[in-house]
Amino acid sequence: MLRSCYPVLCTPDVAASASFYREHFGFESAFEADWYVSLRHPDSGDELALLDLAHPSMPAGYGEAARGVLVNLELDDVDAVAARLEAAGVPVVQPLRSEPFGQRHVIVRDPGGALVDVITEIPPAPEFAEAFGIDA
Repeated sequence: MLRSCYPVLCTPDVAASASFYREHFGFESAFEADWYVSLRHPDSGDELALLDLAHPSMPAGYGEAARGVLVNLELDDVDAVAARLEAAGVPVVQPLRSEPFGQRHVIVRDPGGALVDVITEIPPAPEFAEAFGIDA
């Protein structure tokens, strides 16, 4: 029986990455060491962990910063969060925009290089409505 599922992102600076998710998205520490931090969001209970990419628990040859992965965070008001992130100097890699598949989002980069897709759901365009089980 599956009891939990959460991403663990390898990062060169666990403290900086943990601080990023705490400060900008409200995560709280569930466990903290200098090489690993487990974060949990108090509203949703969702979890995210960060691991020092040089830690010996990483299999040989795999100690690299997370790349090619999007951490999706669905929020109520992406416009307000995007403005706050930009004002704080968080690197924006894709500006705020609305997508026909039902998302308004901005993509930023965390201190370890992982991409964070900050999303608010919006009604999808008619060509995507059926995929969501919505009558067009």
